[in-house]
Amino acid sequence: MKTVDYSKLNAAAAAVTVKGLQQLLADFQVYYTNLRGFHWNVKGKYFFHLHSKFEELYDDASTKIDEIAERILMLDGIPAHSFSDYLNMSQVKETGVVTDGDEGMRNVLETISKLMQAERAILSQASEAGDESTVAMMSDYLKEQEKTTWMLTAYFTR
Repeated sequence: MKTVDYSKLNAAAAAVTVKGLQQLLADFQVYYTNLRGFHWNVKGKYFFHLHSKFEELYDDASTKIDEIAERILMLDGIPAHSFSDYLNMSQVKETGVVTDGDEGMRNVLETISKLMQAERAILSQASEAGDESTVAMMSDYLKEQEKTTWMLTAYFTR
């Protein structure tokens, strides 16, 4: 018994969407881990603000990780769940220890740009497949991330 049989989605098209979602899941997992490191290790005069901001960002990433994994399952895929898989698939690279808040925030801005690129590709493919649920999910992520991008850009404008 397959979910796509009941949701009336094309199984082959759903498999293509799953592949994109697997990539996005890996990207978010590495991003999440980087954010935890920024949160733990940030130092300097903006510590209090950035420590809280990094926590807010990794909480959001954690929620999205769960949503992406569940969407993969809804499309009859099996979400990757090992860090070796994530590191092999991810376009987002691990950082070392980052104590400089600006460096951490630049990494966030660059990573969100990569995530949005992947989400737009998934949105396009899912749209062609008539997968409105995945389209809506990616659209919601993009809306949030475009606002975050605007705010991060403002952070760097001095």
